[in-house]
Amino acid sequence: MTDRFEGLVDHLLNGGISLAEATQILEHSMIRGALARSGNNQCAAARALKMHRNTLQRKMVEYDLGRRKPMARVTRRQKKKSA
Repeated sequence: MTDRFEGLVDHLLNGGISLAEATQILEHSMIRGALARSGNNQCAAARALKMHRNTLQRKMVEYDLGRRKPMARVTRRQKKKSA
C-alpha cells in the first residue's frame, strides 16, 4: 500500500499539483467513496471517515456532494406602520 501511495505522490508532483489541490482531491474522493459504500448513509460514512457527521455535511456542501445548505426560514411579513 505504501508503495502505491508513494507512486501517487510522485505522479502528483510530476503533474504540478499543489499540496492544497492534492488534499482537496483526496478528501473529495474519500468522502464520495464513503458515501457510496454506505449507501449514502451520512452517519455510517462519517464513522468510516472518523469525522463528525456535521463536519461531513459541511464538506458535502463544500464539494457539492448532494447535501444543500439549509434554506433560510421564511418569516411572516410585518405590517407596515401607517404614517
